[in-house]
Amino acid sequence: MPRKKSAIYAANAFKQETQRVLEFVDSVEEAQLGDQDLSWSYEQALVKTAVAFERLMLACIVCAVNNDTSTISEQTGIKFPKHLTDEVCEYLVTGGGYFDFKGRDGLIKTLRKFTPPTHYLPTAVKLPRFKDPLDRLIALRNFAAHESPASKAKVLDVLGVQRISSAGAWVKKQGRLQDLVAKLDDLADEIIKSAPY
Repeated sequence: MPRKKSAIYAANAFKQETQRVLEFVDSVEEAQLGDQDLSWSYEQALVKTAVAFERLMLACIVCAVNNDTSTISEQTGIKFPKHLTDEVCEYLVTGGGYFDFKGRDGLIKTLRKFTPPTHYLPTAVKLPRFKDPLDRLIALRNFAAHESPASKAKVLDVLGVQRISSAGAWVKKQGRLQDLVAKLDDLADEIIKSAPY
């Protein structure tokens, strides 16, 4: 019988990846790079953190559907077979495209499509202490990736600041990246604590 997906495993893998990101940042700091190079390195660390978080969320949704198709049946009103492969579950979530959501509220909206409101995953994501870190992660990642006027306006709003030169320049100061990663790791710990598998 094939192994079932594990949200606990996915959350632990996320924490290992964020540890690698922090180790990268430490080595960059030790290299005594110029200001621009340091900012770009922090942007890379930010993007890697966002990618790891997206992977975590996708894995947890796939896990929820894979381990108990009643979760998606309850949300869609469609009776799914008891056993679906990981690939089918992922296709149900992504539609064959890539996994994406807009901020914490967009993530919650996505979770509602696949899990009931009482499920451990939306329950963890909806905890008030994770609102700011999730909104910041997505807004900063979008600004780092696009540098568009729209992404800049969004990040200014989310951060509550008047100016920002780059996402990397903002997160490299005052331990902001490390603080953001610590809060995301706390969310992973919440999943580890709450997930049945």
